[in-house]
Amino acid sequence: MGKNGPAAKAMLTRRSHSSVGDKAPTDKELLRVIEAAGTLADHASLHPWRVIALRGEARERLGRAIAESTGATGSDADKVAKKPLRAPLLLAVVVSPRASGKVADWEQEAVASGVAHAISLLLDERGWGVMWRTGHYTRSGAVHRMHELGADERLLGWLYVGSKPPRKSGRRKPIAAKKYLSSL
Repeated sequence: MGKNGPAAKAMLTRRSHSSVGDKAPTDKELLRVIEAAGTLADHASLHPWRVIALRGEARERLGRAIAESTGATGSDADKVAKKPLRAPLLLAVVVSPRASGKVADWEQEAVASGVAHAISLLLDERGWGVMWRTGHYTRSGAVHRMHELGADERLLGWLYVGSKPPRKSGRRKPIAAKKYLSSL
């Protein structure tokens, strides 16, 4: 087996960063990342996804929507509402299904998930800390409205993005690949 190339190296070395610093990529840098991520396999080239950048006050509005969706009150609501403030940039990854007689909805959601992972890898490669966060409230009405999603759109979660912390995250154990490969 040959030496790992850049793609394998990126996948093997990427780590989630649950804590990131105050700097974030510019919109210009995000456009380059999204352009590259948008080239992944996509049956019929439907591009059934979009990304919403949340910075500043938009993160506070998201926090209030999350608190509303959980039913939290008082200090619990305040605690929940602060979650989106953990990073200077949140990238909401949205499935935007396209009408297609040949590409199923689940396949379109898989494409959007692939784009989210590609964005994560590309940002990591550029030196940014990233953590993909989800939660039951991604499908709540309050969060849906806050993101101004269309009736058929679904939020997959957010990539929390910021400068990498000085300390590296723990090392991920390699999987036992043979356990996950079978032949017929």
